[in-house]
Amino acid sequence: MPTPPQGRRPTVASARAAIGGNRLFSAVLLAGVLLRVVAMLGYPPALWFNDSYDYVRIADSPFPHPMRSEGYGLFLWLLKPFHSLALVTALQHAAVVGMAVLGYRALVRDFEVRRRWAALALAPVLLDGYQIELEHFLLSDTLFTVLAFAAVLLIARPGQAGWRRAGLAGALLGVAAVTRTVGVPLIAVAVLYLIVRRTRWPAYAALAAAFVLPLGGYAAWFHHDHGRFALTGADGIYLWGRTSAFADCGKVAPPADLARLCPHGAPDDRPAASHQIWEENSPTGWENGRPFDPETNEKAQKFAVWAITNQPLDYVKVVSYDFFVRTFSWRRSPYPTPGTEAKYRFPKRPERHRPLPVIGGGDRLSVVRDYEHGAGRTRVVRPFADVIRVYQSVVNVRGSLLGVVLLAGAAGILRRRARRGSGLFWTTGIALLAVPPLTADFDYRYLLPALPFACLAAATAWGRRRSDAAPVAEAEPEPEERETESQPAGA
Repeated sequence: MPTPPQGRRPTVASARAAIGGNRLFSAVLLAGVLLRVVAMLGYPPALWFNDSYDYVRIADSPFPHPMRSEGYGLFLWLLKPFHSLALVTALQHAAVVGMAVLGYRALVRDFEVRRRWAALALAPVLLDGYQIELEHFLLSDTLFTVLAFAAVLLIARPGQAGWRRAGLAGALLGVAAVTRTVGVPLIAVAVLYLIVRRTRWPAYAALAAAFVLPLGGYAAWFHHDHGRFALTGADGIYLWGRTSAFADCGKVAPPADLARLCPHGAPDDRPAASHQIWEENSPTGWENGRPFDPETNEKAQKFAVWAITNQPLDYVKVVSYDFFVRTFSWRRSPYPTPGTEAKYRFPKRPERHRPLPVIGGGDRLSVVRDYEHGAGRTRVVRPFADVIRVYQSVVNVRGSLLGVVLLAGAAGILRRRARRGSGLFWTTGIALLAVPPLTADFDYRYLLPALPFACLAAATAWGRRRSDAAPVAEAEPEPEERETESQPAGA
C-alpha cells in the first residue's frame, strides 16, 4: 500500500490525532459543550442588551445603521428565514467551540506547542462563565472574535505567507471590522507582523485589497444613505464621551460654537464617560429612536480633539486608569453603571422588553416580533439557570489573571525573540484591550475578545516542544510558495 509523502498528513487524520491524543483537551471540550447546553436550556431563547434591538432592526430590513456596525445585523438577516433566536445563540455557542478546536489544532500542529499547554491555553475560552454568557447575547462580540481569531491564525501560521492566505486573512479582518470598528486597527498589526516576517509584496497587496473590499463596500452604502463615506455616524460622539470624563470648560473655554457640548458638572462628579452620551439632557441631545444628526457628530469630534489638545495629561490619566486599573482588577466594579455591569451576569429574573422606539422605525417589541414571529422574551428555566448562574460566579478569568497571562506572554516573547506568532497574538490582544479606552470607554465585555489571543501568546512563547521531541509535520506549502521555492536563487 502506498504511503503518503513524508511531511504530509491528511487534514482529517491530523485533526483526529491532535484532539484524540489529548485527554485533557477532550475533557475541557466536553465540559465546554455541556455548559453551553445548560445555558441554552436555562435561558431560552437568548439574552438581550440595549444594542441587541438595533441589530435585530437591521436584520428585519437591512439599512446602513447610523450608530451600529452592520456586520452582525447582516448575520442575523441571513438567519431570519428560520425565525429562531435560539438558532442564533446555538450557532454562536457552536462557533466558539469550533474556534477552540481550530486553535488547539493550530497550536499543536502548526506551532509545535505541547498538547497539555495547548489545552490549558484554550480552557478559558471554553470554560469562562462570562464568555459563555456573552455568546448567549444578541451582540456582535462573538462573531467578531471568531472572525478575528481565524484571520490572525492564518497570518501567524509558520511558513512564508502566500497571497492566497494573506487575501483570506484580509477578507476576514475586513468583515470583522465591519462587525465591530475596534477591528480596524488590527490591519496595522497584521501588516507590521508581515514586515517583521519579511513577506513578499504580493501578500501585502492581497491583504490590503481583501481588507478594503468589505469596508469600502459598506462605506459606499453608508454614503448613499447618509452622505458621507464612513462606517458609523457616531464616531465623534463616542470620542466626545471619552473626553467627557475630564474635559473642564471652567479652566479653558472652548470655541463658542462648541460651548454647548461642555459636559455637565465637575469632572469628579460626572457619570461614566460612555453613560454621559445617553443620559437625559446630555449635551449630545440623545433621544431613543433618533440618530445623532451629522452636525452634532462633527462638532462632538471637534470638541473631543480640542479637549485632548488642551488637557493631554488628563486624557492620558483616564485612559491609563481604564487600561491598567479597571482592566486588570481582581474584582469587578459597577462600571459604567450598576445596571450595565449586572447584565454581564446570568439573571435571576427575565427582563421585559420595553416599547422604546428604535432607529429605522418601530419599537423594541415590534422588531423582535417581526424577526422571531413571537415575543422573544428570555425565559428563566430552573434548575439549569441556577446551575449556570452559580457556575459563572465561581469560574471566570479575573482581570488580574488576564494581566498575568499577558505578562507571561511578554516575558516569553522577550526571551525567545517572538518566534512563531507569539508577538502577533500578544499585540492583537493588547490592541483589543487598548482601543476602547482610547476612543470610547472601558466596558467589561470588551475584555473577552482579547482573552484567547493573550492565552495563545503565552502558549506559543513557553509551551513549544523541545527540539528532541517527536517532529510534527509541517503544513503543506501553498502552490505559490512551492513555485517560489523551486526557482533558482536570484530568479
